[in-house]
Amino acid sequence: MPGHSGKDGVTVEQIADDMQELIENLLGRLEGNDFTTTQFIEVLRSAPEGERAYDAAWRRWGEQERASKMVIHGQVIPLALRRSDRVSWEGYAHDEPDDYAVPAWWKLTPPTG
Repeated sequence: MPGHSGKDGVTVEQIADDMQELIENLLGRLEGNDFTTTQFIEVLRSAPEGERAYDAAWRRWGEQERASKMVIHGQVIPLALRRSDRVSWEGYAHDEPDDYAVPAWWKLTPPTG
């Protein structure tokens, strides 16, 4: 089921597509067992290429900054994580602060093969 679209008709799915490779690469470098969406975004933004991708994503959505970041935190990045076979969704992280969305817990899955 397609999501809603931002200005100029861009969709959540299109932005997630654009970020997917970067997110997959980052997931392959993470250590530990689990993390929250908020923690993942912090790690993503700690690298120059991640910060550029994050900025490009919310700007591409085309609404005001806060509203656009709500879409990125609450829809785009969770969609990209759900698409990955490297993690599984473990539930909402209600106690984790995030100014833009209710984050989730994610668990790294062991590599197959």
